[in-house]
Amino acid sequence: MIRRLKYHEIDFRKYAECLENSEQRKYSASKEFLDITSKKQWEILVYKDYEAVMPIPYIRKMGVKMVINPKLCQQLGIFSKKDDINLNDLFLQTFEKKYNVWYYAFNDSNRFTKSLKQRQNFLIFPDRYETVRQKYSPKRKRKLRLDEDVQEDSEIREVTLNEAYSFISENIIGAKTEKDKQEFLQTFLDFEKSAALTVTAFYYKQAIINAIATYHDPKTVALLGTFNNKDFIKLSGASVIIDHVISKNIEQKIFDFEGSEVPSIEEFFRGFRPELKPYPVIISSKKELIKKILKLS
Repeated sequence: MIRRLKYHEIDFRKYAECLENSEQRKYSASKEFLDITSKKQWEILVYKDYEAVMPIPYIRKMGVKMVINPKLCQQLGIFSKKDDINLNDLFLQTFEKKYNVWYYAFNDSNRFTKSLKQRQNFLIFPDRYETVRQKYSPKRKRKLRLDEDVQEDSEIREVTLNEAYSFISENIIGAKTEKDKQEFLQTFLDFEKSAALTVTAFYYKQAIINAIATYHDPKTVALLGTFNNKDFIKLSGASVIIDHVISKNIEQKIFDFEGSEVPSIEEFFRGFRPELKPYPVIISSKKELIKKILKLS
Protein backbone atom coordinates (compact mmCIF):
# COMPACT_ATOMS: atom_id res chain seq x y z
CA MET A 1 0.00 0.00 0.00
CA ILE A 2 2.83 2.41 0.85
CA ARG A 3 5.73 2.45 -1.59
CA ARG A 4 9.15 4.01 -1.26
CA LEU A 5 10.21 5.95 -4.36
CA LYS A 6 13.62 7.41 -5.05
CA TYR A 7 13.90 10.89 -6.57
CA HIS A 8 14.15 9.71 -10.18
CA GLU A 9 11.09 7.48 -9.74
CA ILE A 10 8.73 10.25 -8.56
CA ASP A 11 5.90 11.39 -10.82
CA PHE A 12 6.29 15.09 -9.97
CA ARG A 13 3.02 16.08 -11.64
CA LYS A 14 1.03 13.71 -9.44
CA TYR A 15 3.14 14.69 -6.43
CA ALA A 16 2.38 18.40 -6.97
CA GLU A 17 -1.34 17.69 -7.46
CA CYS A 18 -1.45 15.75 -4.19
CA LEU A 19 0.26 18.62 -2.33
CA GLU A 20 -1.93 21.36 -3.78
CA ASN A 21 -5.15 19.47 -3.06
CA SER A 22 -4.11 18.40 0.43
CA GLU A 23 -5.56 19.59 3.71
CA GLN A 24 -2.02 20.00 5.06
CA ARG A 25 -0.50 22.02 2.19
CA LYS A 26 2.95 23.49 2.99
CA TYR A 27 5.18 25.45 0.64
CA SER A 28 8.22 23.64 2.08
CA ALA A 29 7.11 20.27 0.63
CA SER A 30 7.13 21.52 -2.96
CA LYS A 31 9.66 20.15 -5.43
CA GLU A 32 11.06 23.64 -6.00
CA PHE A 33 11.70 24.25 -2.30
CA LEU A 34 13.10 20.79 -1.53
CA ASP A 35 15.32 20.69 -4.61
CA ILE A 36 17.09 23.83 -3.38
CA THR A 37 17.25 23.14 0.36
CA SER A 38 18.20 19.45 0.09
CA LYS A 39 20.18 19.72 -3.16
CA LYS A 40 17.80 17.12 -4.63
CA GLN A 41 18.59 14.60 -1.89
CA TRP A 42 15.04 13.56 -1.12
CA GLU A 43 12.61 10.78 -1.90
CA ILE A 44 9.05 9.92 -0.93
CA LEU A 45 6.72 7.43 0.63
CA VAL A 46 3.54 7.27 -1.43
CA TYR A 47 0.13 5.73 -0.68
CA LYS A 48 -1.64 4.02 -3.60
CA ASP A 49 -1.69 6.26 -6.69
CA TYR A 50 -0.48 9.44 -4.96
CA GLU A 51 -3.51 9.59 -2.65
CA ALA A 52 -1.06 10.58 0.06
CA VAL A 53 2.64 11.44 -0.03
CA MET A 54 5.44 11.98 2.46
CA PRO A 55 8.63 13.71 1.28
CA ILE A 56 11.80 12.53 3.00
CA PRO A 57 15.06 14.51 2.73
CA TYR A 58 18.33 12.87 3.73
CA ILE A 59 22.09 13.25 3.98
CA ARG A 60 24.85 10.67 3.86
CA LYS A 61 27.52 10.38 6.55
CA MET A 62 30.19 7.69 6.31
CA GLY A 63 28.10 6.08 3.59
CA VAL A 64 24.99 5.86 5.79
CA LYS A 65 21.71 7.53 4.72
CA MET A 66 20.14 9.57 7.53
CA VAL A 67 16.89 11.53 7.46
CA ILE A 68 17.11 15.17 8.51
CA ASN A 69 15.11 18.24 7.55
CA PRO A 70 17.40 20.56 5.58
CA LYS A 71 18.18 24.07 6.79
CA LEU A 72 15.24 26.50 6.38
CA CYS A 73 12.80 23.60 5.88
CA GLN A 74 10.67 23.69 9.00
CA GLN A 75 7.83 21.25 8.26
CA LEU A 76 7.18 18.32 5.92
CA GLY A 77 5.11 15.31 6.88
CA ILE A 78 2.14 13.55 5.29
CA PHE A 79 -0.08 15.21 2.68
CA SER A 80 -3.55 13.95 1.73
CA LYS A 81 -6.99 15.31 0.89
CA LYS A 82 -8.12 14.80 4.48
CA ASP A 83 -5.80 14.26 7.42
CA ASP A 84 -6.42 10.68 8.53
CA ILE A 85 -4.90 9.54 11.82
CA ASN A 86 -4.98 5.86 10.79
CA LEU A 87 -3.24 6.56 7.50
CA ASN A 88 -0.74 8.79 9.31
CA ASP A 89 0.02 5.97 11.73
CA LEU A 90 0.66 3.65 8.78
CA PHE A 91 3.09 6.15 7.26
CA LEU A 92 4.82 6.65 10.61
CA GLN A 93 5.27 2.90 11.13
CA THR A 94 6.74 2.50 7.63
CA PHE A 95 8.94 5.56 8.07
CA GLU A 96 10.44 4.47 11.40
CA LYS A 97 10.93 0.92 10.14
CA LYS A 98 12.74 1.83 6.91
CA TYR A 99 14.79 4.93 7.80
CA ASN A 100 17.49 6.15 10.13
CA VAL A 101 15.75 9.27 11.44
CA TRP A 102 17.95 11.98 12.93
CA TYR A 103 15.42 14.81 12.81
CA TYR A 104 12.15 14.96 10.94
CA ALA A 105 9.33 17.49 11.34
CA PHE A 106 5.77 16.64 10.36
CA ASN A 107 3.28 19.41 9.58
CA ASP A 108 0.89 21.09 12.01
CA SER A 109 -2.14 19.21 10.61
CA ASN A 110 -0.71 15.70 11.05
CA ARG A 111 -2.15 13.72 13.97
CA PHE A 112 -1.00 10.36 15.34
CA THR A 113 -2.11 7.93 18.04
CA LYS A 114 1.53 7.83 19.17
CA SER A 115 2.70 10.79 21.24
CA LEU A 116 5.47 12.79 19.54
CA LYS A 117 7.51 15.75 20.71
CA GLN A 118 5.98 19.10 19.70
CA ARG A 119 7.59 22.28 18.43
CA GLN A 120 5.96 25.68 18.01
CA ASN A 121 5.18 27.75 14.98
CA PHE A 122 3.14 30.92 14.46
CA LEU A 123 0.86 31.80 11.55
CA ILE A 124 -1.34 34.72 10.58
CA PHE A 125 -4.12 33.61 8.25
CA PRO A 126 -5.47 35.76 5.41
CA ASP A 127 -7.70 38.64 6.52
CA ARG A 128 -8.07 42.36 6.05
CA TYR A 129 -4.84 44.08 7.06
CA GLU A 130 -6.70 46.51 9.34
CA THR A 131 -8.22 43.55 11.21
CA VAL A 132 -4.84 41.85 11.55
CA ARG A 133 -3.08 45.00 12.77
CA GLN A 134 -5.81 45.70 15.31
CA LYS A 135 -4.89 42.41 17.03
CA TYR A 136 -1.23 43.36 17.53
CA SER A 137 -0.18 43.73 21.15
CA PRO A 138 -0.12 47.27 22.58
CA LYS A 139 3.67 47.05 22.78
CA ARG A 140 3.97 46.06 19.10
CA LYS A 141 1.69 48.93 18.06
CA ARG A 142 3.88 51.36 20.01
CA LYS A 143 6.98 49.98 18.28
CA LEU A 144 5.41 50.76 14.91
CA ARG A 145 4.98 54.46 15.76
CA LEU A 146 8.36 55.84 14.74
CA ASP A 147 9.58 59.19 16.03
CA GLU A 148 9.23 61.99 13.52
CA ASP A 149 12.99 62.47 13.15
CA VAL A 150 13.42 58.73 12.49
CA GLN A 151 10.65 58.76 9.87
CA GLU A 152 12.34 61.61 8.04
CA ASP A 153 15.65 59.75 7.88
CA SER A 154 14.36 56.23 7.14
CA GLU A 155 12.68 54.21 4.40
CA ILE A 156 11.72 50.64 3.52
CA ARG A 157 13.05 49.14 0.30
CA GLU A 158 12.89 45.79 -1.43
CA VAL A 159 16.48 45.08 -2.42
CA THR A 160 18.44 42.37 -4.19
CA LEU A 161 20.34 39.89 -2.09
CA ASN A 162 23.54 41.33 -3.52
CA GLU A 163 22.65 44.77 -2.14
CA ALA A 164 22.07 43.37 1.35
CA TYR A 165 24.62 40.53 1.21
CA SER A 166 27.29 42.10 3.43
CA PHE A 167 24.74 43.24 6.01
CA ILE A 168 23.05 39.83 6.16
CA SER A 169 26.40 38.02 6.33
CA GLU A 170 27.50 40.16 9.27
CA ASN A 171 24.23 39.85 11.19
CA ILE A 172 23.07 36.29 10.53
CA ILE A 173 21.98 34.35 13.62
CA GLY A 174 21.70 30.58 13.91
CA ALA A 175 24.76 29.63 11.86
CA LYS A 176 27.10 27.73 14.19
CA THR A 177 30.05 27.72 11.79
CA GLU A 178 31.30 29.65 8.77
CA LYS A 179 30.29 26.68 6.64
CA ASP A 180 26.72 26.88 7.99
CA LYS A 181 26.60 30.59 7.23
CA GLN A 182 27.75 30.08 3.66
CA GLU A 183 25.15 27.33 3.18
CA PHE A 184 22.39 29.68 4.38
CA LEU A 185 23.58 32.44 2.06
CA GLN A 186 23.84 30.08 -0.91
CA THR A 187 20.30 28.86 -0.27
CA PHE A 188 19.07 32.46 -0.26
CA LEU A 189 20.87 33.03 -3.56
CA ASP A 190 19.28 29.93 -5.08
CA PHE A 191 15.82 31.03 -3.92
CA GLU A 192 16.41 34.45 -5.45
CA LYS A 193 17.40 32.87 -8.76
CA SER A 194 14.10 30.97 -8.73
CA ALA A 195 12.23 34.27 -8.11
CA ALA A 196 10.92 33.01 -4.76
CA LEU A 197 12.91 35.23 -2.38
CA THR A 198 12.30 38.83 -1.35
CA VAL A 199 14.69 40.82 0.82
CA THR A 200 13.08 43.82 2.53
CA ALA A 201 15.40 46.33 4.21
CA PHE A 202 14.93 49.19 6.65
CA TYR A 203 17.28 52.04 5.84
CA TYR A 204 18.23 54.68 8.40
CA LYS A 205 20.41 57.56 7.25
CA GLN A 206 21.02 55.71 3.95
CA ALA A 207 22.34 52.55 5.63
CA ILE A 208 20.61 49.19 6.22
CA ILE A 209 19.96 48.58 9.91
CA ASN A 210 17.37 45.78 9.57
CA ALA A 211 16.47 43.26 6.88
CA ILE A 212 14.23 40.23 6.48
CA ALA A 213 14.28 37.44 3.90
CA THR A 214 10.92 35.97 2.91
CA TYR A 215 10.00 33.04 0.68
CA HIS A 216 6.89 33.46 -1.48
CA ASP A 217 4.59 31.02 -3.19
CA PRO A 218 0.98 31.58 -4.36
CA LYS A 219 -0.51 30.96 -0.90
CA THR A 220 2.21 31.70 1.68
CA VAL A 221 4.85 34.20 2.71
CA ALA A 222 7.40 32.58 5.01
CA LEU A 223 9.88 34.46 7.16
CA LEU A 224 13.21 32.72 6.52
CA GLY A 225 15.45 35.13 8.36
CA THR A 226 15.63 38.40 10.32
CA PHE A 227 18.88 40.38 10.40
CA ASN A 228 19.42 43.32 12.74
CA ASN A 229 22.14 45.81 13.61
CA LYS A 230 22.08 45.63 17.41
CA ASP A 231 23.28 49.22 17.71
CA PHE A 232 19.90 50.39 16.40
CA ILE A 233 17.62 47.89 18.12
CA LYS A 234 15.58 50.66 19.81
CA LEU A 235 14.47 52.07 16.46
CA SER A 236 12.24 48.97 15.94
CA GLY A 237 13.05 48.58 12.25
CA ALA A 238 12.45 44.82 12.43
CA SER A 239 8.84 45.35 13.58
CA VAL A 240 8.27 47.96 10.89
CA ILE A 241 9.45 45.84 7.97
CA ILE A 242 7.59 42.71 9.11
CA ASP A 243 4.43 44.78 9.46
CA HIS A 244 5.11 46.24 5.99
CA VAL A 245 5.35 42.77 4.41
CA ILE A 246 2.24 41.61 6.28
CA SER A 247 0.32 44.65 5.01
CA LYS A 248 1.25 43.86 1.39
CA ASN A 249 0.35 40.17 1.49
CA ILE A 250 -2.03 39.21 4.28
CA GLU A 251 -5.29 39.62 2.37
CA GLN A 252 -4.25 36.82 -0.04
CA LYS A 253 -1.58 34.79 1.76
CA ILE A 254 -0.71 33.12 5.04
CA PHE A 255 2.18 34.81 6.86
CA ASP A 256 4.37 32.09 8.37
CA PHE A 257 6.77 33.22 11.10
CA GLU A 258 8.60 29.86 10.98
CA GLY A 259 8.64 29.66 14.79
CA SER A 260 11.66 29.81 17.07
CA GLU A 261 13.14 27.96 20.02
CA VAL A 262 14.76 31.21 21.22
CA PRO A 263 12.54 32.80 23.94
CA SER A 264 13.29 36.42 22.94
CA ILE A 265 12.45 35.76 19.28
CA GLU A 266 9.30 33.84 20.25
CA GLU A 267 8.20 36.80 22.39
CA PHE A 268 8.88 39.15 19.46
CA PHE A 269 6.73 37.04 17.11
CA ARG A 270 3.91 36.80 19.65
CA GLY A 271 3.61 40.58 19.59
CA PHE A 272 1.98 40.28 16.15
CA ARG A 273 -0.68 38.05 17.73
CA PRO A 274 -0.33 35.11 15.33
CA GLU A 275 -2.01 31.75 15.91
CA LEU A 276 0.08 29.13 17.68
CA LYS A 277 0.34 26.04 15.46
CA PRO A 278 2.46 23.28 17.09
CA TYR A 279 3.81 20.51 14.90
CA PRO A 280 5.10 17.01 15.77
CA VAL A 281 8.74 16.01 15.32
CA ILE A 282 10.98 12.97 15.66
CA ILE A 283 14.39 13.69 17.18
CA SER A 284 17.04 11.03 17.79
CA SER A 285 20.19 11.47 19.86
CA LYS A 286 23.47 10.32 18.34
CA LYS A 287 23.38 7.26 20.60
CA GLU A 288 19.83 6.36 19.52
CA LEU A 289 20.72 6.92 15.88
CA ILE A 290 23.77 4.64 16.05
CA LYS A 291 21.64 1.89 17.61
CA LYS A 292 19.08 2.25 14.81
CA ILE A 293 21.78 2.19 12.12
CA LEU A 294 23.30 -0.98 13.56
CA LYS A 295 19.85 -2.58 13.75
CA LEU A 296 19.01 -1.78 10.12
CA SER A 297 22.43 -2.66 8.73
